[in-house]
Amino acid sequence: MKRILFMVLLLTIYYKIQAQGPPITADKPIMLGGKSFTTKTLTEIRNTERGTSVYVPVMLHYLPTANSLIALHVPLIYYDLKDQNGTDFADVKILGKYQFYRKDATSKTFRMVAKTLQTLPTGKELDLMELSTGKYSGYYGIVSGYETLKYGISSEIGYNWMPDGSLDEVRAKLGFGLPLLKPQYPNKQLNLYFEYTSSWLHEREWYQLLYAQGVQYALKNITFDLALQLPLAQQITENRALNYSVFLGTRYTF
Repeated sequence: MKRILFMVLLLTIYYKIQAQGPPITADKPIMLGGKSFTTKTLTEIRNTERGTSVYVPVMLHYLPTANSLIALHVPLIYYDLKDQNGTDFADVKILGKYQFYRKDATSKTFRMVAKTLQTLPTGKELDLMELSTGKYSGYYGIVSGYETLKYGISSEIGYNWMPDGSLDEVRAKLGFGLPLLKPQYPNKQLNLYFEYTSSWLHEREWYQLLYAQGVQYALKNITFDLALQLPLAQQITENRALNYSVFLGTRYTF
């Protein structure tokens, strides 16, 4: 009897964490456990009035503890713009996260994470926001999330500082996750994501409100992502306006 109760407790904890996988264009404060690695990629095909770019990062995430994460993102970019085209390395990024608040209850959890993303000036100076600028920037934000077996809500607010450029940005994100399958073991998930991104570049007087509709399929420790992002509102130089972005991703945890 004690053994059965122990197994039920383990499965309850497992389902609490695995009800939804990580968001696609947003972020999530839930971490899977210390001493674990995740390799992932999230290709973005971005089409603007200036042209098309294809951003392909290779990412390695490591959790030293259950409440901390460090990661390295090494990307390539293909670009076909009105003023130039080619294939180059993009800006390398170093990610750090620390979970400083956690409150669990039966079949639900709320968590908060401090986050920093350091972008190194390794890419070509294409002036492609978040992809390849050839300039250093540091992002600092807070990610929070509330998750149950029926839905998940995540939010993020932060500031991206670029001392030698004009892409300083106030960024806010809001995401909703809806699992379509009941929790099961081995892990099998099919999730819908509804994600909003607000971006204000005050030095350029640019503003964008974007919406991404995504679907995610997870089987055991492998996840596949697909999302389409469209602008809801834009106040931006006409020849730089976003038409759409397509995201294709996969991740493997071990």
